[in-house]
Amino acid sequence: MLIAEKQLEVRAAWLYYMEGLTQADIARRLGTTRLRINRILVDARRNGLVGITLNSELASCVEVEQQLIRDFKLKDAVVVPTPEDEEQVPVILGRATANFVSHYLESHRIRGFGIGWGRTLREMNRHVRAGRYPELCVNSMMGGLTRGLEINTFDIVSELARRLNSQCQYLAAPIYAGSPQSRDTIIAQDIFRDAFRRIETDELAVLSVGDVTKRSMLVRYGLPEDVGIRELRAAGAVCDIIGQFIDANGVPIDHALNRRAIALPLAELSRVPTVVFAAGGRHKVQALAAVLRGGYGSVFVTDESTARAAVTLALGKR
Repeated sequence: MLIAEKQLEVRAAWLYYMEGLTQADIARRLGTTRLRINRILVDARRNGLVGITLNSELASCVEVEQQLIRDFKLKDAVVVPTPEDEEQVPVILGRATANFVSHYLESHRIRGFGIGWGRTLREMNRHVRAGRYPELCVNSMMGGLTRGLEINTFDIVSELARRLNSQCQYLAAPIYAGSPQSRDTIIAQDIFRDAFRRIETDELAVLSVGDVTKRSMLVRYGLPEDVGIRELRAAGAVCDIIGQFIDANGVPIDHALNRRAIALPLAELSRVPTVVFAAGGRHKVQALAAVLRGGYGSVFVTDESTARAAVTLALGKR
């Protein structure tokens, strides 16, 4: 059984037997039909998935998903088993995110889809189900690198639009302007004003989270030469969201770099109905805890070990 199908089976069983939801409620939550849920539940009893206890290694993932939804008032959460090889985390999360996005697009008619960048989102592009959405526009939510890289924002946007047979729009500018003043000058131009107006109407956004270490793609390839890691850490930075840095409490740091970012301001993210954050791995625990505490997302896709550690950290600091 494919992992996506197995996860659907376990989630359906958990929601029915452990949380007491009706089959109709479960079908709505999981984006499928009541008939399919009924068949899943019958099969779950027949094949031994459900007995007195939920017999699956994914049961603990479902438990963490429900804790995330409950404690942080999320719309949804997808937690997958943590692989032994941490280098496989972006690959596994990319597939899980692709499955979520595919279901979302098939069950929601939207016109604006905002996207960030990173390894996980590159993997998402490789596995999202091809479709035909001519009225949809995939929008880059931040500027891009000035040098070529496979996971540049421009490549992420164009590849996703190609797979979905949709329109796409870039922010044809670097991630950071030379100063806050030059940033304001850039986005005041008609072409950028129109781009930001379109981004502000996105109904779905899928983003990753960057840590403040040399493992970070943004730190390695995107930071301007006049700003370094030590300076950002001294200002309290623990991670970035679309090029803007926040502290452990989820508050944007007081640093000029945030005001130089050519990206949707973090304060505007709350206007996007569904904001998905896809990230995992031990080095992202503090980052995800900060994003949870800041209340930036409505859906999280991560691995079990990271999810448990991030939840403990986020709740422990409250």
